Amino acid sequence: MRAPTGEQYPLSLTAEGRAVSAVVTQVAAGIRSLEVDGVALVEGFPESATPPGAAGIVLVPWPNRVAGGAWMLDGARQQLDVTEPKTGNAIHGLLRNTGYRLLEREGHRVKQGATVFPQHGYPFLLETTVEHSLTPEGMTVTHTLRNDSAASAPVAVGAHPYLALGGVPTEDLVLTIDAATRFLTDQKQIPVSEEAVAGTDFDLTQGRRVGGLDIDHGYGGVRVQATDGRSVQSLEAPDGRRVELWADDDFRFVQVFTPRNFAAPEGARQAVAIEPMTAPANAFNSGEGLRWLEPGETWTLAWGIRFVAAAG
Repeated sequence: MRAPTGEQYPLSLTAEGRAVSAVVTQVAAGIRSLEVDGVALVEGFPESATPPGAAGIVLVPWPNRVAGGAWMLDGARQQLDVTEPKTGNAIHGLLRNTGYRLLEREGHRVKQGATVFPQHGYPFLLETTVEHSLTPEGMTVTHTLRNDSAASAPVAVGAHPYLALGGVPTEDLVLTIDAATRFLTDQKQIPVSEEAVAGTDFDLTQGRRVGGLDIDHGYGGVRVQATDGRSVQSLEAPDGRRVELWADDDFRFVQVFTPRNFAAPEGARQAVAIEPMTAPANAFNSGEGLRWLEPGETWTLAWGIRFVAAAG
């Protein structure tokens, strides 16, 4: 029987005394598993399943939601297909259910490509690639987008990994999000304003135990480190081990989601999605973080997941 996520690409790497493994899927160029020395760094799911809660998928040409699936282009209303019926929004882009083409493959990496064709509400032609490459610490994910349209095209990029630290109950992990603001949303989860998190219950800069959190918020003002130009968000175990999500400076926003009904193989429980995004929800309408690629222009950007051992 074929897997509902298409071809499965097992990856492995032994380097610097560590054994790293992963499985990447054809559909949505998703991450189905990632381990370092047998420690799971993401919430995995069986080959026979679809990604629970969009686990591990790529979000292009927008992450999160577009209000009502509608936006304006040169004074003309554009209507995307509504893909979140409960809110009436368009969610997570146009490649969520697309089977990518295999472009390159080695033991430790796989590169896939997919085309965004002109369609309802998005009259542009994009070529995209996603490369998943293992490192001694974990995985690097590199995206490229090229505008093959005759006009400038609006684009944003995101991903939807649920991070984990194998063997440690999710509720016992400490979540740190190095971001200065959060977006307040309406009942349909569309941003209506942005506020500073300092001094509020939504300030995660000093770390909060996951078991005490019940949030689904977009954060802005993501801090980029001066040393390498990257942002870092993390989950830390009581013994000091961490899993980190890093992203280059194109990813200035992050969505944090802590559902208590994540469909894990052993049953529903709490999980933590840390979603790097180049633009927040509803960027096609607000313009915030939205990038317009000129005809023929290419955009390359990267993020990754890494394991950090306890100090000492």
